[in-house]
Amino acid sequence: MSQIASERPSRLPRAERREQILAAATTAFARTGFAGTGLDEIASQAGVTRVILYRHFDSKTELYQAALDRFCAVLGDHVSKPVGGFTDTSIDGLLSAAAAEPDGFRLLFVHAAREPEFEALAQRFRSNITRTAHLQISKVISDRAWARWAAQLAPTVAIEAIVAWLDVGQPDPDLAPDRVRHVIAGVIAAASAAAEHADSLPPTA
Repeated sequence: MSQIASERPSRLPRAERREQILAAATTAFARTGFAGTGLDEIASQAGVTRVILYRHFDSKTELYQAALDRFCAVLGDHVSKPVGGFTDTSIDGLLSAAAAEPDGFRLLFVHAAREPEFEALAQRFRSNITRTAHLQISKVISDRAWARWAAQLAPTVAIEAIVAWLDVGQPDPDLAPDRVRHVIAGVIAAASAAAEHADSLPPTA
């Protein structure tokens, strides 16, 4: 009897079981979206029953939100609070978080914005990044309109570059931050050139 008991899988602590379910949910949601993902699929991927899943989460909406919160915590561990703008350190942190949790990165920055129930959260996150970028860009681009343009575009380009980097298998991870920074530098250079051109035009009557 004792031998049979010893062969039974041990029950995971509640926190570990919750993490197991969230990891499976993040992968499933990033693959097939909110509407296309069923709780039975998540439970199966996590290796638990639906009853166990419901002991941790009351609904699919709660589970999706928890998956987003989980990745936001990962992001917070890698990206320190910005000081002075969208810095090189910000890029390093975004890439580190993406490498640590590729599905979580896609879930927050790609998929959540497409889900009506979570669009506001994704937009708020994007707005915060844009404001952060503007802190830095407005110091080097005098034209307000072009500074706003660059501040909106630079984070979008950075995120798309990181997603593309994940999609092709995360090549040359040591060089990836510089590649992303080069892309952002192109945006800032284009905005700076446009601002200089605008400054050179004669004033309108």
